[in-house]
Amino acid sequence: MARRLPRGNRPGRLQEHQANERTYLAWLRTSIALVSLGFAIARFGLFLRELQYSLTRQFPAGHPWLNSENLGVALTAAGITLILVATWRYNQVYWQIERSQYRPNRWVIWSLTAVVVLLGLMSIPLTLRQHPVPAPAGRPPQASQRMPIFFLGAFR
Repeated sequence: MARRLPRGNRPGRLQEHQANERTYLAWLRTSIALVSLGFAIARFGLFLRELQYSLTRQFPAGHPWLNSENLGVALTAAGITLILVATWRYNQVYWQIERSQYRPNRWVIWSLTAVVVLLGLMSIPLTLRQHPVPAPAGRPPQASQRMPIFFLGAFR
């Protein structure tokens, strides 16, 4: 059942609260997407590593920091941090609307932009790195048999 607002309230307050809730839900969807994407990248990298081992019987050598597991964990951590910051911001805006003292704050936008740019930069080496395709038994690999990282061993 909907509550009635007291008579002394400003006319646009309800719309402001609804806009605040819509913004919060958009941040929530974004954080769920980041957590899901991080999980998928980390697990897909594990799958590719196991696939490469089953084909070559060798564990692939990977970079200690620039790998899919670290990128996946970073994306998941960014999603969790995002929902915490979004919840804090929602409550802050809620009380500013109630007191008629709303002031926009752009530091959250700039901070999250920096995090997403950093994660995007971390993914560039994973995308551009190439690995040799395993050659059939008895033949050495040729230069034309190289395949981009996103086909085999991309997310190690």
